Amino acid sequence: MRRTLLAVLVTAAVVVPLSGAARPEIPAPPPAVLPALTASTLDQVYAANRTDAAEAARMAADHGDRARAAADRGMAAPSRRFLSFDGRGSGRAVEVFGDLAHADRVAVLVPGSDTTLETYGRFRAGALALHDRLGPRGAVVAWLGYETPGTVSTTVMTPDRAEQAAPLLRGFLHRLRGVVGRSAHLSLLCHSYGTVVCGRAAPGLDVSDIVVIGSPGTGASSAAALRTPARVWAARGSADWISGVPHTSVGLFGTTVGFGPDPVAPSFGARVFRAGSAGHSDYFAPGSVSLANLTRIVLGDTSEVPRA
Repeated sequence: MRRTLLAVLVTAAVVVPLSGAARPEIPAPPPAVLPALTASTLDQVYAANRTDAAEAARMAADHGDRARAAADRGMAAPSRRFLSFDGRGSGRAVEVFGDLAHADRVAVLVPGSDTTLETYGRFRAGALALHDRLGPRGAVVAWLGYETPGTVSTTVMTPDRAEQAAPLLRGFLHRLRGVVGRSAHLSLLCHSYGTVVCGRAAPGLDVSDIVVIGSPGTGASSAAALRTPARVWAARGSADWISGVPHTSVGLFGTTVGFGPDPVAPSFGARVFRAGSAGHSDYFAPGSVSLANLTRIVLGDTSEVPRA
């Protein structure tokens, strides 16, 4: 029945027309040519990306796209700090919260579907909420470094976007290690479709913890199959609709559909922790059980994380 349901979902996504026409391309400059990423070049990198965002805002405004122009303009503000920015297409951006060069606890957040420059604000809010909890010893990096799938699309049911994103994430984490040093504790916090990205990138990653929240599956059969030395954590809130997604994978239409076993199932082998009543978009909500436990994991206070 689970395989049949999944097949029906995919068939519906293929056959039923999606609402709205394809969005026209928004003009934007190519990404700025940046120096090698090190602690000493951070300010130069931040300034170059702010300049790039300002130019992207001007071009989007001239094109008549007010929403994108406003998003780009906000990213060009003097207080913003981006390790990379690309205003083309749906957009990519990697933003820093905190003193990255001196932090000893660093969390990298990987978002799920429908995260674009226009919707980036909700992703950023979660990063800010986590950074506020970490205190001065911590930094957060919001990594919108890939083209996320649409929630209402066939791409959200297949690993294609994750396979494209995984080497980008791996390369970024390698460069990030060059900034924060060998002694910094790196945590990878992955949400929704972002957990599929992290699953593809996981083997051998130089991080201490990989956390999957609101996951449709990682594409791996178990935590051990991720082939990572990191601790693997998983959580799902009681109000998260992702619990109704069939946790299986099938071959269909020449591709793989679905992402395999449920990461919060005991048989998967992850460290399952409490996320309270979180809905699918609520894991970083201020004051939530899930945010408190994510903070403990990033800070290394793992003995204080209540298991589900």
